[in-house]
Amino acid sequence: MSALGHPALAAFAPLPLGERLFVRARLASAPLARLAAEARGPRVLEVGCGHGLLCALVADAWPDAEVVGVDVDARKIAWARASVGRLPRARFELGPAQGLLPAEAGRFDSVLVADVLYLLPLAEQRALLATCRRLLRPGGRLVLKEAEDDRGWRTWKALWQERLMVLALGRTRASGALHFVPRETTVALLVGEGFRVDDVSSWKRHSTTPHVRFLATSL
Repeated sequence: MSALGHPALAAFAPLPLGERLFVRARLASAPLARLAAEARGPRVLEVGCGHGLLCALVADAWPDAEVVGVDVDARKIAWARASVGRLPRARFELGPAQGLLPAEAGRFDSVLVADVLYLLPLAEQRALLATCRRLLRPGGRLVLKEAEDDRGWRTWKALWQERLMVLALGRTRASGALHFVPRETTVALLVGEGFRVDDVSSWKRHSTTPHVRFLATSL
């Protein structure tokens, strides 16, 4: 299915043209539909949901699931609520993921995190993953997508693209140095925060970005 023709995009019809184009560009540049297909269970959380695109894709792939998105950007949460938030089983919360605790501890079957860790300093990455583990039920699934440092041209291209989005255009918020790391570093981070890493796959084929996907289980 072409990214430009994905049915989940219909949810964004109420948004201004500029925001609709941004969402379409995001879908065209990242394998988010593949990521959504790997969610499992009746309650799914996305951390760093932005406009709610991945939540919309999850709702399309799993229509019986309850989908929750959380983000610290008030502007993006407003767009998400005005679009995907109109779906019957979707809701969006403003604030960090930690704000869902303790009320939502152990209540999610899957947590999805796409292109968030590399925007954070190491200490905040650890805190975020620890929060994800607390929000997941025992045996719940973490689906994580990052751009890795594959020591090739894709890494440099992705780094400058993100710098443009964060520093020049202000479309993405970062707290700390913007950096990509080898997948082995992320695996060690996940294990250190109480996850079993089940699979690591490169998703950079047919892409100019070194996408890598991690599947992990909360222990």
